[in-house]
Amino acid sequence: MMIMPVVPMDTVTPTEPPDDGYTPTRRDLPVIGRAPAPEAPTVAFTPVPEPEPGHAPVDGPGPLYVVGDVHGYLDELLAALAEKGLIDAEGRWSAGNARVWFLGDFTDRGPDGIGVIDLVMRLSAEAAAAGGYCKALMGNHELLLLGAKRFGDTPVNSGAGTASFQAAWLLNGGQRTDMERLRDHHLQWMSRLDAMTAEDGHLLVHSDTTAYLEYGDSIEAVNDRVTEILQRSDPDECWDLFRKFTKRFAFRDDGSRAAQELMGIYGGRRVVHGHSPIPYLTGEVGSEDEDGGSPVVNGPHVYADGLAIAMDGGVTMAGKLLVQQLPLAD
Repeated sequence: MMIMPVVPMDTVTPTEPPDDGYTPTRRDLPVIGRAPAPEAPTVAFTPVPEPEPGHAPVDGPGPLYVVGDVHGYLDELLAALAEKGLIDAEGRWSAGNARVWFLGDFTDRGPDGIGVIDLVMRLSAEAAAAGGYCKALMGNHELLLLGAKRFGDTPVNSGAGTASFQAAWLLNGGQRTDMERLRDHHLQWMSRLDAMTAEDGHLLVHSDTTAYLEYGDSIEAVNDRVTEILQRSDPDECWDLFRKFTKRFAFRDDGSRAAQELMGIYGGRRVVHGHSPIPYLTGEVGSEDEDGGSPVVNGPHVYADGLAIAMDGGVTMAGKLLVQQLPLAD
């Protein structure tokens, strides 16, 4: 593992309190039993055909699904979507008016992040043509990849010395094949992603942090503020945004109050998030130095007195890529 001497490499353990000072430039998630990135893409970006005659959109909202962190594991994503009936054997949208939200983190650590983005972009168009939708939230790894592409080795003030997006991206599992295949339409798509949304009483965010409160007192204000920062393209401002979106564990331990605080401002009855792998939240895996074998993840993790749902099944740790219909039964 590459070590940056200017960045403290703290270790997160399952007994620590919520870490509001988490340092993003560290590869804190172990990768167990996964193959290296391939040299060629597994899914090409393909223009979406016009809807076929006789397939008019269906009125009314369909069932709601959320998808946890993918991190470049395209094959696992295709299998998980197919298992839920959201795509057919050819990888095309087959869910009619269903609604799907991806919770962010499409790239890094896994073998085909750009293939994942291409798939989500294509499914978004196909779902819209069928009367449903497939949308995505901004994850901290989208911010990281955008920063690495835009700013490279430009020094930024990390709060713990001098750092750069490029170094942080590599340290956190950046795949050179993803960077080589990154195109303008990928950058434009990522830079316009919302940071948070509300659906059917669920507050959907990527990170289990209350840092969203620093960017606005409504969902619309937060999303507008994040988009504005990315459009200005100031490296230090973008780094600060990335750093805050990398915080985690706000809803762990006595986290029901943090969840209530977030929902008190933005609404919702439950917070649904990715970012922190469930094996970390449950204490099954405490640090990357532990060799406990493949973690067992059977589904989403409901915690914080039932107010939070974790959706990162730890696919990078040989866990499970989660696709879940909401609401969950108590």
